[in-house]
Amino acid sequence: MTERICILGGGFGGLTTALELSRQDWGDRPAIDLVDRRERFEFLPLLYDLVTGASRPWEIAPRYADLLVGTGVRHHRAGVTSVDLQARTTTLSDGTRLDWDVLVLALGSEPCRDRVPGAAEHSLGFHSLADARRLGDHLRELEAVCPQFEISVVGAGYSGVELALALADSHGNRAHIRLIEQSDRILPQATDFNRTAALKALARRGVTLLTGTSVTTVEAQALELNEAGSSVRCASQLTLWTVGQQPVGAIADLDLPRDERGRILVETTLQVQGHPQVYALGDLANVIDAQGQPVPATAQSALQAARTVAWNVWARLSDRTLQPFRYRALGEMVSLGKGDAALSGMGLTLSGPLAAAARRLVYISRQPTADQRWRVGVSQLGRLLSGAVAKVKR
Repeated sequence: MTERICILGGGFGGLTTALELSRQDWGDRPAIDLVDRRERFEFLPLLYDLVTGASRPWEIAPRYADLLVGTGVRHHRAGVTSVDLQARTTTLSDGTRLDWDVLVLALGSEPCRDRVPGAAEHSLGFHSLADARRLGDHLRELEAVCPQFEISVVGAGYSGVELALALADSHGNRAHIRLIEQSDRILPQATDFNRTAALKALARRGVTLLTGTSVTTVEAQALELNEAGSSVRCASQLTLWTVGQQPVGAIADLDLPRDERGRILVETTLQVQGHPQVYALGDLANVIDAQGQPVPATAQSALQAARTVAWNVWARLSDRTLQPFRYRALGEMVSLGKGDAALSGMGLTLSGPLAAAARRLVYISRQPTADQRWRVGVSQLGRLLSGAVAKVKR
């Protein structure tokens, strides 16, 4: 009987797991189902490049149909309605029922904007291609009616810092941009080198940085802030929300072991504790590697975890030994606006245009398939050469 593998979520973790499984040496090839409600895979670390025009939509969002050609993986464009761990079935929003022998949970998390009054109604998220398009529409509307306007970015983690700087480069002549962070510093998980480079980049572009400040209310044209115990009101024609994540609904309801943040507890093999037929990775899992260290919820860790999951699923179905997940920190990169970045790790620190070029090369290399790497690489090179020729002509 053909084994059935069901992968929920087509982000870095889920898509890479599916592609790696399709390349394994199977005696009797299993049925592999990949479930994601979107038509396209979204390369989220490059989402900010849409704001500055440094990337085109197809470069960061190729269609699953194109990525999965010849793999035998079936993409189901639907949401997940329910999962029955005992019956080993998954029901999709289009009514499809998928039976499985192995389940991979890679749905990640979803934005949560309902913890502050008005945030859900009057702010925009920035977590998907659809969000980027909505932001573009709002910016065009503002520029059509307002000579000058205020933009507030809530949260100074990687998403908030990169978004604030992208907006400063693309709309800084029309907009005053403020970056609001509840803690006392930006990029709390970054290296000192990257944090310092980001602070300098924000200062150069005139972005107002408010640390130790929380948002208490969001209105259509304003924010209420709490600064050191004092209430402050400020204008904000556009508010962008980059903080707060929660488990995806169908997964949040599963009776699985979890930590205090609701993340699923897994063994070092990335099998869910007490459920050897279920694997979890990415944002929704509390991953501890073979050295006993917590693994950050980043794209690079999801890519590495996916390879371990694919190997272990193949090993389990082939009666071979499973391997523990060994995470290798490959450094960190942060975009600091158009043509600017900082990177550190593996004994290297770099900032400025050279770091931006290195970041782009790294992300080209991390595209999910060889064909997509080639297409994006050629496109980026063509744009680079066109820019160089234009500069010479000037």
